[in-house]
Amino acid sequence: MKRVSISIPCRNEEKYIGRCLQSIVDCSYPKALLKVYVCDGLSDDQTPAIINDFAARYSFIHYLVNKKKTTPFALNLGLKADQSDIKIILGAHAEIYPDYIEKCIEAFSFDPMLACVGGILENVYENETAEVIGKAMSTGFGVGNAHFRTGSSDGFVDTVAFGAYKSEVFEKIGYFDEELIRNQDDEFNFRVIKNGFKIYLSHQIRSRYYVRSSYNKLFKQYYQYGYWKVYVNKKHHTITTFRQLVPLFFVSFLIGGAFLSCLFPMLGYGYVAILGLYVTAAILSASKQSKKFMVVANIVKSFFILHFSYGIGYLTGIKDFFILQKSIKKEEHLSR
Repeated sequence: MKRVSISIPCRNEEKYIGRCLQSIVDCSYPKALLKVYVCDGLSDDQTPAIINDFAARYSFIHYLVNKKKTTPFALNLGLKADQSDIKIILGAHAEIYPDYIEKCIEAFSFDPMLACVGGILENVYENETAEVIGKAMSTGFGVGNAHFRTGSSDGFVDTVAFGAYKSEVFEKIGYFDEELIRNQDDEFNFRVIKNGFKIYLSHQIRSRYYVRSSYNKLFKQYYQYGYWKVYVNKKHHTITTFRQLVPLFFVSFLIGGAFLSCLFPMLGYGYVAILGLYVTAAILSASKQSKKFMVVANIVKSFFILHFSYGIGYLTGIKDFFILQKSIKKEEHLSR
């Protein structure tokens, strides 16, 4: 059987880290072949105490200190901690199903060129806002072809959440980019495919994820996704996925269309008509998630936040990284 390690970056996750670790304790994979590395970014709540309590009770769980406090540094800290055959990355907001590890290992047999496998995220809602956001993020209209969220089909994909990786992939292409505050998994998976490997999504691999519970958190999260995606594009001299451009076009249309409509009032009719198409499509998509008027309205609101925040972040990234040629270090404070 394969030796497996799980790396979990976290900071101030006292509400979630215990649930995450308990799901690993409850998994069916032999613990003699399992190592868990929780890489804590100097939390100032009860997170370290919770991790250390688990580590004291279960010898396969280890507490590591992430002095830089960033996610990619934490991931690399855990990934480099041992020589396991399969290395899994997991979020503190996630819980794995009991057979998660076995299903990951099974999925690797599908194709010898697979470097990474992942599965479906099942949303967990702690309040009504989280449920609305989760419904919006489970639709193609909301997140495009992000199959690990929409659950549309098994098959080859460009990225997965909480991937399991063969150890040799890190030997060939390196580790996560520690300059990136966000999008480090997307960037890494882009390099995986660029180097001739494949990524596979299987419905048999399942995890639960506690959804962001406020619109402000959602806006900040997707603003950062858009912002740091620009840096990834600049670094690799290419657009990594087409879906990242859709929010940029949307925001550019909103701003440019409003400006041109003021200069040329006749254009305003077309501008309003296209906005009407967007709203109509959003309502139709939201109506598939719920029949309640207020829920549909709030899903539409979530759609707008997803698209607008990502697009604004992307535009800001273009300004900072391409026009002003700002460095990463000058910009890190924007995303912490």
